[in-house]
Amino acid sequence: MTTKPFASSADLSEKTETLEVLADGVYALTAEGDPNVGAVEGEDFLVAFEARATPAAARDWLARLREHTDKPVRYLVLSHYHAVRTLGASAFDAEVIVAHENTRKLIAERGREDWDSEFGRMPRLFRQPETIPGLTWPDVTFSDRMTIQLGGDRGELVLQHCGRGHTAGDIVAWLPRQRVLFTGDLVEAQAALYTGDGFHADWSTTTLDRVREFDAEALVGGRGAVTRGRDAVAAAIEQTRDFLLVMREKVGAVHARGGTLKEAFDATHAALAPKYGRWPIFEHCLPFDVSRLWDELDGIDWPRIWTARRDREVWDQLQGA
Repeated sequence: MTTKPFASSADLSEKTETLEVLADGVYALTAEGDPNVGAVEGEDFLVAFEARATPAAARDWLARLREHTDKPVRYLVLSHYHAVRTLGASAFDAEVIVAHENTRKLIAERGREDWDSEFGRMPRLFRQPETIPGLTWPDVTFSDRMTIQLGGDRGELVLQHCGRGHTAGDIVAWLPRQRVLFTGDLVEAQAALYTGDGFHADWSTTTLDRVREFDAEALVGGRGAVTRGRDAVAAAIEQTRDFLLVMREKVGAVHARGGTLKEAFDATHAALAPKYGRWPIFEHCLPFDVSRLWDELDGIDWPRIWTARRDREVWDQLQGA
């Protein structure tokens, strides 16, 4: 079998970044399918959502943000534990780093392995990796819900765990007054899903049901463009659900008849590619997605740790030519 590079490791083209002001003091930076980030102004402070993969990359985002506000970052909110979302944290000089309690658990259990894995899979996102001081550890964690009062007439920011999904510790950030929702990788707007550490049954049912209950008017997903309008937000959530349900159907059918992992991958690829195949990171993610779902069907509830070696083995088995 001929070894070919990971799909994202071969993607070295720079993406166009777009900063959008979604409401007074509410910002999102999107980048053509690269990870999205955001920020919310309090009366005299900022809440930043996501940290990027390196401090150097995070400083680029902060430079754009400083064109609009010079308030200090009091809170840095991490939607989950993946390296591309957390390792740039030191650039923010945040007073408090906030995450779900399971995110702290996962960083302790597999943070170093995830760092190595994601750097190998997606090196372009790790701009100046030598600037990373080490793993990012949250200062404050919670299990269900946490509210940050923004002060003045800015209302509140609600951080909530909607259930297991992209990881065991995903949280969303909700602005009820502005009706803006930051979902991290629980929802993607016209970008393929990475489910390699996911919980497909929970995610595709109760977790997305809870996300939809916010009835947001604008949604910033983990990747892809900002979604505006209730109907478009609902469509983005249902597109995410559809991706998961097709995976569950195709992988489940092959698993039930005693087929192979490669057969499950081929069936899933054939079913998803016509609708989703041109979306960012589709080819990159799908082998890892199918492998994780296969594990779940084998009764492995807690995701196995992705190492650089395991990444290569699964990629070569399913995407090797």
